[in-house]
Amino acid sequence: MPASLSIRRCTLADAPALSALARRTFYDTFTGTCSEADMQDFLNTFYNEPRIAEELSNPEDHTFFALQQEMPVGYLRFLESPVPFVHDAQQKALELNRLYVDAPHKGQGVAQALMDYYLDFAKAGGYTFLWLGVWEHNLRAKAFYRKYGFAATPYTHPFPIGDTPQTDEWWARAV
Repeated sequence: MPASLSIRRCTLADAPALSALARRTFYDTFTGTCSEADMQDFLNTFYNEPRIAEELSNPEDHTFFALQQEMPVGYLRFLESPVPFVHDAQQKALELNRLYVDAPHKGQGVAQALMDYYLDFAKAGGYTFLWLGVWEHNLRAKAFYRKYGFAATPYTHPFPIGDTPQTDEWWARAV
């Protein structure tokens, strides 16, 4: 982890900053893949402050900031949730729900520090199965997850942004 980087759990007081970071990073990642109206509707629906505050209020919903000089430059969200595809149900599963880095800070080890944090949490918590969804055309993210031992499963699911159809692939790995 870069020396100037720290990771801390988000609190309810972080909802405004997290909402702003989540909106910005999702927009930067997926702009141009749908209409601007669809994008804004998606951001307003899923990354508004009340919804983010609701997520942060759930103690089993784990969201962390990556901070450089106390400023959020990335974030991570993971939780136990039902695995929506065929797998060994005896395994204790942990979903990586979001991992985003603000554009000016990409390539500086932030994503790696967040992923390492997630993997360490999973190991310490006795999780044996890790999974995530990734957009089929997000080659950068897929290459990143592959470096950490994740592999595509044969399963996909629709992840439309407004009226724009898109598909996410389910990826997984053992701990």
